[in-house]
Amino acid sequence: MNILVTGGAGYIGSHTCVALIQKGHTVIVADNLCNSKIETIDKIKQITNKEVTFYQIDVTDAVAVDTIFSDNSIDGIIHFAGLKAIGESVQKPLEYYYINLVSTMVLSKACLKYGVKKIVFSSSATVYGNNTVPFVENMKLMPCTNPYGETKAMIERILTDIGKVNSDWSVALLRYFNPVGAHECGLIGEEPNGIPNNLMPYITKVAKGELNKLRIFGKDYPTVDGTGVRDYIHVMDLAEGHVAALNNLTEGVHIYNLGTGQGTSVLQLVNAFEEANDIEVPYEIVERRPGDIAVCYAGTSKAKTELGWTAKRDIVDMCRDAWRFEKGYED
Repeated sequence: MNILVTGGAGYIGSHTCVALIQKGHTVIVADNLCNSKIETIDKIKQITNKEVTFYQIDVTDAVAVDTIFSDNSIDGIIHFAGLKAIGESVQKPLEYYYINLVSTMVLSKACLKYGVKKIVFSSSATVYGNNTVPFVENMKLMPCTNPYGETKAMIERILTDIGKVNSDWSVALLRYFNPVGAHECGLIGEEPNGIPNNLMPYITKVAKGELNKLRIFGKDYPTVDGTGVRDYIHVMDLAEGHVAALNNLTEGVHIYNLGTGQGTSVLQLVNAFEEANDIEVPYEIVERRPGDIAVCYAGTSKAKTELGWTAKRDIVDMCRDAWRFEKGYED
């Protein structure tokens, strides 16, 4: 199939492009490069030995999006494009609501116009709010603790409502957890612009000496060591989960968690990184970050049963691959 990947030059998007191409799909990427680099497209080509059609556009731009649909025969969409930092969303709520919601509505209108009926949406476990773990797909969603999560929940509702009145649409809402790591070749990985918002790239920047120390937000959570617990998933497992959802997509709206089903604390991840790579990561404990919850991990049985997908890589793989990318990027 010809798959449009919005945000395809970004961290998860680029790895998903590789996974798609390796499964025989053709990839068209739309990305405004606000949190990614054009060089990533060349690296995708290098890994796969396949061409990638690239459009540097903002997906909120309806005219630009229409051009992509008119220029290409698109069979399906994987929608990653959007702002994604929880802490930043608390400080810039209007920007998050506008960009994340409008981009989805622009894409949906284009799909209706051009008869594209397959959509895989990059949602988030954040939509579960302060529910009881493990989070499972049929839970009643709690109010999100930050605007980022609210935008994901709203987009899920938008796509669900569109699916109700377009019964031939096939929609997958993928609620995934905390992606870390990099492609095993070390060519692509998490490479945010500026100071990282996510934990693993912050760890690697500290390990490399670019940042003085890691800031750990809070040590008074009701967890094994007081630090937040998350379900960390290798980015290539996550990418393969998107391809599995696309390849198994049937009519209707379907929700899947993509995670490992296991929780790891921030300190446990730091210790695993130090042991896997034989390097020290200095850190300091600071106040809790607005919008964070204590514990978050997935119930994963639905994706295993319906998609035939499970996460295969462990914490050590994640830490080694993330450091391999960081060292290679430095070289």
